[in-house]
Amino acid sequence: MDEKAAVLATAIGRRVKDERLNRRLTLDQLAEATGVSRRMIVSIEQGATNPSVGTLLKISDALGVGLPELVAPPRSSPVSVIRSGEGAALWTGDLGGSGVLVAGTRSPNVLELWDWTLEAQEQHVSEAHSAGTMELLQVQQGTITTTVAGEPFTLGEGDALTFPGDVNHSYVNHSETKARFSLAVFEPGVGFTQKEGTHD
Repeated sequence: MDEKAAVLATAIGRRVKDERLNRRLTLDQLAEATGVSRRMIVSIEQGATNPSVGTLLKISDALGVGLPELVAPPRSSPVSVIRSGEGAALWTGDLGGSGVLVAGTRSPNVLELWDWTLEAQEQHVSEAHSAGTMELLQVQQGTITTTVAGEPFTLGEGDALTFPGDVNHSYVNHSETKARFSLAVFEPGVGFTQKEGTHD
């Protein structure tokens, strides 16, 4: 784990523990609510691991906070400035790609803005998010294929796609050059209902 990833893991761990204790949940109760093992939750709270986006989503949903709130320090102002390079890199691909959460809103209606890079022949597979989640994607560079509930859509530079995020979906770069895309994710009603599923 590099230094930046270690700092992020520590911050996430502290926030998960604080939110869990604020809700008077034991480790076992949070594990049961999320389907994430107690051992994994302990590792996350200790900052000893970088959990997947899906795992973080399960935890954030169970705690009733959006993913952006879970990975960013609490703020008192409704305005938040995130400078270039300050986003939370929550996914790193085996070939060097990344999924960076660059901005987001607070619950209950959570809107996330992501900057994704997929290297040549790289992919990211996502399970279904919570019910009602929608995604908007625009390719900034290269070509990607987004498969939504088994149906593939190939997009070139400047192309955009709107699709339900509450079904299984994936992003694949079949080309020999890097691809980059912006992704907005809208997750309504975080913390109001018990939801199932995971996130990107």
